[in-house]
Amino acid sequence: MTATGEDHVTARGGPWWWARRRSAVFDVSLAVASALECGFEGIPFARDAGIPVAAGVVFGLLAGSVLLVRRRWPIAVVLVSIAITPAEMGFLMGIVGLYTLAASELPRRILASLAGMSLLGTLIVTSVKTRQDMSRGDLDIGDWFVPFAAITMSVGFTAPPVLLGLYVGARRRLMESLRERADDLERELQLLAERAEERAEWARNEERTRIAREMHDVVAHRVSLMVVHAAALQAVARKDPEKAVRNAALVGDMGRQALTELREMLGVLRSGGDVRRERAASVPLAAVGAAAAAAASRAADDEGPCLAEIEELVGQSAAAGMVVDLSVEGDERSYAPEVEQTAYRVVQEALTNVHKHAAGAKTYVRLAHRVSEIAMQVENEPAEEAASSARLPSGGNGLVGMKERVSALGGVFVSGPTEAGGFRVSAVIPAS
Repeated sequence: MTATGEDHVTARGGPWWWARRRSAVFDVSLAVASALECGFEGIPFARDAGIPVAAGVVFGLLAGSVLLVRRRWPIAVVLVSIAITPAEMGFLMGIVGLYTLAASELPRRILASLAGMSLLGTLIVTSVKTRQDMSRGDLDIGDWFVPFAAITMSVGFTAPPVLLGLYVGARRRLMESLRERADDLERELQLLAERAEERAEWARNEERTRIAREMHDVVAHRVSLMVVHAAALQAVARKDPEKAVRNAALVGDMGRQALTELREMLGVLRSGGDVRRERAASVPLAAVGAAAAAAASRAADDEGPCLAEIEELVGQSAAAGMVVDLSVEGDERSYAPEVEQTAYRVVQEALTNVHKHAAGAKTYVRLAHRVSEIAMQVENEPAEEAASSARLPSGGNGLVGMKERVSALGGVFVSGPTEAGGFRVSAVIPAS
């Protein structure tokens, strides 16, 4: 972040009450000039007052040096300048003091009071001084000149510094307000960028999980069936060549189907990645996750399975040697693509788990079309101990993926062993 506002001022601090060293040097220079002015003006003041000249000079030097504290105590500076006005000294201090007071953030009633006192003091001193000069014959002008000179001098010494100070103070406050607004905006932008980064990271994590789930659903079931058929093919290759040929054909068909589904999904993801690479320089970070999610959504919605394919899915498991019974209740109807795909994936993953963990067990697949929901249940009986196993590996993510799919649609997913020793997977998904 760039240094603005108070951070910028504090970074270059000066001594004592000055914010910057340059301000301290400037005020010291003004104080020296004011002290010299008052010191020279103290000479005629001492002669008129009948005091030693040295005392008048010292008094002028001390009075003029008060200008050094104009930023910290502007009221004191103006009061001192008003106090020494009868001695006809401190004009620079009066002008600078009024300017500093007007530019400060003190209440305007204080400024008005002190400016009025300074105006009145200058008016009186100028009137008396002009009248004395006219009485001594130094000036041979009409009586009108006394009030004219007094008003002109008093207004000339008071109004310009006050007006200039008001303008500078208002401009300074405006700049500080704009600087604070810039700091607030910068902090808000940084916060928005951090939130966008968090959302993008969340979207990437969600998309990685979704892709992993899709890959698992596409590959695990068909590869499991291929392994089961390969094991059966090995067992009957010599005893029943015809059955071995049929199993080999099934393995080939399933392998081609798995490759086709994989190619379709990867093709969509790859095309989405190409678009993101072309627009990498201009696309915000938060759009990365959205683009990935859109790619997977197109792959799922356009090419995903539907409920009409469940009978074929059950038939593939039966062809692999599983004793499976399919029953459908209610009137069949169409659902939203994501609902049909989720229902299909639940049945598919449940059958895959039976192949992995309960080979040879009889399995029941039940599908129920209800008024506002669709329910599915896959339950298998206990596997026989002597049943051959294809030794299929398990990543332990199948049930987790099914629950995530169903929960994302607002459904309920339950899985667990049955009292008879088998295993049951149940899910209910809202129809809309």
